[in-house]
Amino acid sequence: MTKIKMDASDRIFSCNRRALMQQGIVGIAGAALGTLLAKESIAADQAVNQKRLRPDHAPQVRNVIFLHMVGGPSQLDLLSFKPELQRRDGEKMPDALWENLRLAFVRKQPNLFGSPFKFRPHGQSGIELSELLPHLGEVADELTMVHSLHTEQFNHAPAQLMFQTGFGQFGRPSLGSWVSYGLGSENENLPNFVVMNTGQIAGAGNSMWGSGFLPTVHQGVEFRSQGDPVLYLSNPPGIDRGRRERILQSVHDLNAAHLRDVGDPEIATRMSQYELAFRMQAAVPELMELADEPQYIHDLYGTKPGETRFANNCLLARRLVERGVRFIQLNDQGWDTHGNIKGGLPRKAREVDQPIAALIADLKVRGLLDETLIVFGAEFGRTPMIQDERGQLAGRDHHKDAFTIWFAGGGLKKGFAYGKTDDLGFHVTENPMHVNDFHATLLHLLGLDHEALTYSYQGRNFRLTDVAGKVATELIA
Repeated sequence: MTKIKMDASDRIFSCNRRALMQQGIVGIAGAALGTLLAKESIAADQAVNQKRLRPDHAPQVRNVIFLHMVGGPSQLDLLSFKPELQRRDGEKMPDALWENLRLAFVRKQPNLFGSPFKFRPHGQSGIELSELLPHLGEVADELTMVHSLHTEQFNHAPAQLMFQTGFGQFGRPSLGSWVSYGLGSENENLPNFVVMNTGQIAGAGNSMWGSGFLPTVHQGVEFRSQGDPVLYLSNPPGIDRGRRERILQSVHDLNAAHLRDVGDPEIATRMSQYELAFRMQAAVPELMELADEPQYIHDLYGTKPGETRFANNCLLARRLVERGVRFIQLNDQGWDTHGNIKGGLPRKAREVDQPIAALIADLKVRGLLDETLIVFGAEFGRTPMIQDERGQLAGRDHHKDAFTIWFAGGGLKKGFAYGKTDDLGFHVTENPMHVNDFHATLLHLLGLDHEALTYSYQGRNFRLTDVAGKVATELIA
């Protein structure tokens, strides 16, 4: 048999083509041709998005920045002032509250734990915030507080899934994926749904931004502050852009032929991801270059270019909104304060307080706040009772029955507080908002009816809010 001779260039080409194909299989990693491949790629994109909905009513916002404080910050030390809890600090928890109570870690009837931090009212609205959030206090009149959120889940992974997917088990699409599916993109060179993380995201992990049973084109794409902004986005060694284009033309043709034969929507998804990734090679590096921002912006946010910091991600979120990215999710790990509230919580608050306030102020100056919805929250809150011992080691257990989130941006009553809890911050007493209601309200602000945003899977029409959810109309301006 005659052997085919390959020179060094051919061997490099062959090896890198194989590596490139393997990268493509991993996910968004692959890359593909831009609009130069036009007709069949457009057809593939239409196949992926054939169920995409138009807004059901006039949207009040176009973009979402979702700030998930992973681990559950203590609302009682940051956002929800309880004078009665302060007065009863150290008393035994009331028997009526302890009876039949199930907590994650506390097993013996604990004492009440008043916050060691001072609160004061801010702005014309008089919203009370902790001394740990001085910068947020400067934009308090832009906030819409919800003090009555509750969920069924009291452990991290199920509660994170509930908060992001509306269901406490793996397999459902995340909120950002539903928004991507429902509304599509306003920028053909960037993903609909971008995720940026600080810290190691444990618990539910990347299921917090997964697409579940939706086409994978709608999953969140993780951007990184160091190295390749997106894994495998750069060309492999020895492959220039022109050669990559020729390789991917062949890949595209094979996928298009396979799609015609079997009609599998995941093939169309793969084609769409290749095409998007090819365009992202030019768009993403420019997006991530924070050195382009003037010094006063870096001072405003407290950013340090080249580092993986929550502040940098907040500035990148503003840049993504400017470029029309629909849903941006910033996950910040480290809020699981079972102990050392006095030492750990001030440090975490300092990391997020300035950049979040800067993001609100910066979007407002640029005329983008009224079309953007910022959400600050977590999978659950913290108990009014102590965990561990007194002093510097005092902490709080998980609390699912009553916690606080806030919104800022368009479509909502500003400087407004919704919902109440009892004097100890234990139970909701007014305007309860379940996580399903929270999702229904968020979708409503984007112009989507949560009952109409469905996807047929295994013989059933699924939706983000499952069989529940109601819009909190009292919040809407």
